[in-house]
Amino acid sequence: MDMTGKSVLITGASRGIGAATARIFAGAGARLVLMARKSDALNALARELGAIAHIGNVAAFADMAEAVQMAQDRHGGLDVLIGNAGVISPISPLATSDPAEWARAIDINLTGVYNGMRAAMPVMQAAGGGTILTVSSGAAHRPVEGWSAYCASKAGAAMLTASADLDGRAHGLRAMGLSPGTVATDMQRDIKASGINPISQLDWSEHIPADWPARALLWMCSTQADAHLGGEISLRDPAMRAAIGLEREAGA
Repeated sequence: MDMTGKSVLITGASRGIGAATARIFAGAGARLVLMARKSDALNALARELGAIAHIGNVAAFADMAEAVQMAQDRHGGLDVLIGNAGVISPISPLATSDPAEWARAIDINLTGVYNGMRAAMPVMQAAGGGTILTVSSGAAHRPVEGWSAYCASKAGAAMLTASADLDGRAHGLRAMGLSPGTVATDMQRDIKASGINPISQLDWSEHIPADWPARALLWMCSTQADAHLGGEISLRDPAMRAAIGLEREAGA
């Protein structure tokens, strides 16, 4: 997928899937705006890739709108929004969960996705089209012990993606989600440390590398993915991995 000259905004870009995605899209020729809260890691990655760094919180609409504006000012518009920012905590039984941490997860994982869509959609619609990709999870569709905030927020984000497709397709927008499965990132280290639910017991070798979802997101920018508009692509599906060009090496 050639992204030469395309303007791409990636949230949660300082590490994990976000950083891997930035590298994959930069390699494909995209012009990047990278957004995250961790300034040191984000600035270092932006220097490496020749990208624009925007330190901000997706839970604050003003920060998200500023990132979209930066893409317009520096790159002449916004072709692709990748909503990747997310948190797993609190990992806790619902009955003993911290209400403030629970609300923070909703703010980042759900309101943050809304803020990105709300900031990007008018810009894309005015330009005649654009692609909105949201990193989802299997937890959006089934409960996982100790993950009430994560499951609820990801389920909401999946419905937002369907809503963005319903509202935006007639205006040239392409909206869909990616459910990557378990990925070898710092989030999995936090899950492992919690010791709660079977996912925390998985061996590290069972997690896929972060560049797999990154490569899937690049593929999703092509018309080959149009059959999945409004829905989700799952990397647990061997046929989908084959279609994208990902080969299983080891693990789950």
